[in-house]
Amino acid sequence: MLDQPPAVPPDSSPSLLARVLAFSAIIVAGVCGGLIGFAVMDLSCDDGCTTTAGLVGLGTAVGAAIGTGIVAVLTLRAAVEWRAQQPAVTAEPVPGEGRPGRRDRR
Repeated sequence: MLDQPPAVPPDSSPSLLARVLAFSAIIVAGVCGGLIGFAVMDLSCDDGCTTTAGLVGLGTAVGAAIGTGIVAVLTLRAAVEWRAQQPAVTAEPVPGEGRPGRRDRR
């Protein structure tokens, strides 16, 4: 029996800051979409139809939040994938592994 701990895969979730910013963007987009939808409907209705304007505002808020949520999820996934594919940074450069066409200047 080996006394080694099991290998733990690296964490593949986005950072807390990235998740908080994405959530904040979704909330802000929903509020802005709702305000814009309400204002447009309220201005275009002559009879003061507040109920219709409210429903349109709610619909545009949901639509804006869903759209921003889709973009946020795709962005977070791309960021995690990009971070996972970056090579590990070493303290010493490996001799002979530079850009093609460049000589080592030591």
